[in-house]
Amino acid sequence: MKLLRVRKDSYHDSVFLMLATQELKSAGGVTEAVVAMGTDMNRDLLSGMGFGGPDLDGSGPNDLLVAVEAADAAKAEAAAAKALELVDRKKTAAAVAGSGLSRVGSLEAALGKIPDANLAVISLPGAYAAREARKALDRGLHVMLFSDNVPLEEEIALKRHAAAKGLLVMGPDCGTAVVNGQPLCFANVVRRGSVGVAAASGTGLQEVTCLIDRYGAGISQAVGTGGRDLKNAAVGGRTMLLAIAALAEDPSTSVIAVISKPPAPDTARAVLDALARSGKPCVVHLLGLRDPAMLGKPASNVHLASDLEDCSRRAAALARGESYRPVEWDLPEAEIDRIVDRESAGFAPAQKHLRGLYTGGTLADEALFLLQPLLGSVWSNNQTDPALVPPDPQVSVGHTIVDLGDDVFTVGRPHPMIDPSTRTDRLDKEAEDPSVAVLLLDLVLGYGSHPDPAGALAPHLEAARAKAASRGGRLSVVASVTGTPADFQGLEDQRRKLEAAGAVVLPSNRQAARLAARILQKGAVR
Repeated sequence: MKLLRVRKDSYHDSVFLMLATQELKSAGGVTEAVVAMGTDMNRDLLSGMGFGGPDLDGSGPNDLLVAVEAADAAKAEAAAAKALELVDRKKTAAAVAGSGLSRVGSLEAALGKIPDANLAVISLPGAYAAREARKALDRGLHVMLFSDNVPLEEEIALKRHAAAKGLLVMGPDCGTAVVNGQPLCFANVVRRGSVGVAAASGTGLQEVTCLIDRYGAGISQAVGTGGRDLKNAAVGGRTMLLAIAALAEDPSTSVIAVISKPPAPDTARAVLDALARSGKPCVVHLLGLRDPAMLGKPASNVHLASDLEDCSRRAAALARGESYRPVEWDLPEAEIDRIVDRESAGFAPAQKHLRGLYTGGTLADEALFLLQPLLGSVWSNNQTDPALVPPDPQVSVGHTIVDLGDDVFTVGRPHPMIDPSTRTDRLDKEAEDPSVAVLLLDLVLGYGSHPDPAGALAPHLEAARAKAASRGGRLSVVASVTGTPADFQGLEDQRRKLEAAGAVVLPSNRQAARLAARILQKGAVR
């Protein structure tokens, strides 16, 4: 039974709707649920799912859509009522009672309650977010712009306006930051320290800050710039350049780390010049950069890192005043060899392929860049080579790395860091493919993420391994966990759950990807 409810002029931010969808899908008798705004993309999705009709056609981007498929009409009605109850509960004072938070209806009202505030976090539809961001800038506030789908010309105008005022616009589509020790949005609980990080924002920023924490240093600030800041020449790295200048002046920052996908050439040169002028030790990692020579010779205080782990280790060593020594593996090489021998034994002749199922886009990119020289052609929805983008993103081809946080997988449903079902559904599907030998996974902890992602994955991993065994083969599972012991999910608890389900857990995404490749290569020559 399919049921659609439309509530006119009832906007809610995407994170709340993701959580509401997740809660709704857990209700008894519910087989599918979507709680989302009536954007063109969401309406197309729901139409394709069979929820089309005059109510859907008449909805708009400011209207709330509740779509439910359930075993019968009564369960569908109950689930839809529950969704609207969640929405109404959020609006009441009781929703924030006892939390120390106050609900206000405008920026002016918020500043009336916190007149000394200097940062605004904005999560609105992209069409309206820029207007509110400009209001915040005009009041002298830095802005963290969580919203996506902000037009490029609006981003450029906002960042020019902010730069003239000496203010930061983090974003658009900035999901992670740590400011003066306070984690914002999807961030981890990391120790305070002297490393300042500037990155596009997202899981790359999370991986680096967590690894720096693990290597005994800490974070002074972590600034997210938004994905277009460096990549788009028109944006010109305005937030990155301001962030570098701020970190250079910050007395609590002794080392600066910068992470980005390859920026526009002029922007890259401007960033390296800014780091050189900072006078502080700096570490830079540009994911997927094929020709470091294009950057020219870096200044003596700027160190180029080969991957996210290398960037983190270099920055931590500089902060601790230690000599840097590259580390191939945290485990002894002999132990790595034993793991490879064990995991590669028992593959059936047909098992030849690796499948990477990622919740973090930057982590998926890093795995892709690391694995291509080792395995040859690797297909991915994040591929820079159009010839290696799968025709259907839902269907893997050969060696495949999937970024499950891509829009094609998250329209109308929560991000897989929030709702693991996006990945577990794909994992169940991959388990049916007799050519799969190795699964490669990330697990990202922290605020906003699922409270027990390993627990949600474990039964599906066990079932997939059992299915491979029933065909006379073996499925090797390799994973890494991005997080710290202070994250509420519990870093060690998550690791133990994965290992209990048969996974080999490595301390970084780089090490996990390299181990997965070695297992596959060893299995191929048996």
